[in-house]
Amino acid sequence: MYTPIGTTKGPGETPHEYTFIAPDPDQRVKYGEFVYYEAAIDGQPRCILGRVTRREPLRLYPDTFMADPAVPPQAVAELLGFDRGAHDLFEISATVLGYYDPAMGFVNPRVPPRSGAPIYIAPDAMLAEVLCRGRPAEQGSVHIGSLLSRPTGAVPITLDARGFTSTHLAIIASTGAGKSYLAGVILEELMQPHNRAAVLVIDPHAEYDTLVDMQLHEAFACEGYRAEVKVVRPKDIQVRVSSLTLGDLRYLLPNLTDRMHHVLGRAYNQVTRRYRDKWTRGHLKVAIRSGGADEPVTADGYRLPDDPLADNELEDDPTVGALIWRVESVLENSAVFNDHVSLPLDALFRPGQCTVLQLNEIPEREQQIIVATLLRRLNQARMDTVRQRASEGDENYLPYPAFVLIEEAHNYAPANADVVTTQILKQILSEGRKFGVAVGLISQRPGKLDGDVLSQCMTQCIMRIVNPVDQARVAESVESVGRDLLAELPALSKGQVIVAGSSVNTPVMVQVRQRLTQHGAENPDAPAEWRRYFDVERERQRQRDNAAPADTPMRRGIERTFR
Repeated sequence: MYTPIGTTKGPGETPHEYTFIAPDPDQRVKYGEFVYYEAAIDGQPRCILGRVTRREPLRLYPDTFMADPAVPPQAVAELLGFDRGAHDLFEISATVLGYYDPAMGFVNPRVPPRSGAPIYIAPDAMLAEVLCRGRPAEQGSVHIGSLLSRPTGAVPITLDARGFTSTHLAIIASTGAGKSYLAGVILEELMQPHNRAAVLVIDPHAEYDTLVDMQLHEAFACEGYRAEVKVVRPKDIQVRVSSLTLGDLRYLLPNLTDRMHHVLGRAYNQVTRRYRDKWTRGHLKVAIRSGGADEPVTADGYRLPDDPLADNELEDDPTVGALIWRVESVLENSAVFNDHVSLPLDALFRPGQCTVLQLNEIPEREQQIIVATLLRRLNQARMDTVRQRASEGDENYLPYPAFVLIEEAHNYAPANADVVTTQILKQILSEGRKFGVAVGLISQRPGKLDGDVLSQCMTQCIMRIVNPVDQARVAESVESVGRDLLAELPALSKGQVIVAGSSVNTPVMVQVRQRLTQHGAENPDAPAEWRRYFDVERERQRQRDNAAPADTPMRRGIERTFR
């Protein structure tokens, strides 16, 4: 039997709160701490869990006790015979979470504790049992750290991978709060032998290549398995032009007039009708020269003699020439686009493989096109496979689910802007669950992230956020986090995170565990680098100042004369 730490006073400000009185000289009852009371529900004894949301002292020292800063008020109180423990009495508010039912999760009994009922601190074993849906190293578990209000490691916190790999994940934090570090922890867990996930990381800043350390680490290997990390450098990225949609082309080609849009649309429709998914840049230019009409043309773009529109001098049309110049400058001068080759899906996605797609040397619009085409191809492949429209050996055959983690997600689904990736992201977020396509979004500016996209991520990992606009976007888009926890966002330290949603049983505050691999997004130490550069330059200058004079022919002649 546990010792009570307080006594129920009565209801709180809302129907789901209650208050209790507790002497707390050791400051055990912290903000966010879990407490419980006992009640009989349907004739069965239950432990009704709650979370501390507010604490106020009931007795304070008189102001006169603090008149001299050099004399502690406790010393004055003892001198006058005051009981020191009487001033460690608090009125504490707790929000009712309910009792845990394995089939239904937390069930709120809708009845607060009776006045005078004892309140207990929830033991570590209870919290480890009810806060999460799995244990570390179990299949489907992602161990990210331990409960923040308890000693490190006392209550391990795990995410249910089945939750966020079906209903999506969002990691939101200000710069420097540790979002990329947390993402690395999640990736490590997904690649361990108990999960063996198929993961693609969209890496705009080349921060995740240190994950290759997993291939040599014993934690990512067992009999018959070893995690594989494949880093795709910018020079190796290929996008087949026939995988581009008309919207992609219009997004890539700058400053098109209405006439250009019309000609490009007709040309695109022509090549897709004639060549389906095998058209090339040459085919597109030929179709543009023909005005998009289905007339017979030669390979170099000139009409045959029986061309019924030969009287239309399209080659002399400045619109056509300008459009072809734009196609050539974007599609042919880029190393990304190719007529026949594209990154194979089965090379990017494979169970037990984490693929890091580095986009750091690629222009932003091309980055967005790459991500859009990959997401479309992945979604289509999973749809075709699940619906048995693709079989082994087909390009669109992918017989296992896939998880895509996207860094700087606000660049691919910005608020109040239209980019090519937004629509496919919305489609996957709303429909991907049925076909085994999941997305994780990482952003340091939730205020710049599309609200519909953020709201459809059913598991949220929220770290320190100071900007009021970003706080407001999180509050309106994330329904599963209570206001008491959102109020903690500015006070969170680096590596502390609020986790809520479908991958945990109730929102929790977590201290992220230490990574097993090296973190690749460390901030540079500018003062150290300045000092190092200065020291190197000073040494070079000293060597130049102390160097012997050059052995010139004139000097040798003078030396011979004096001999």
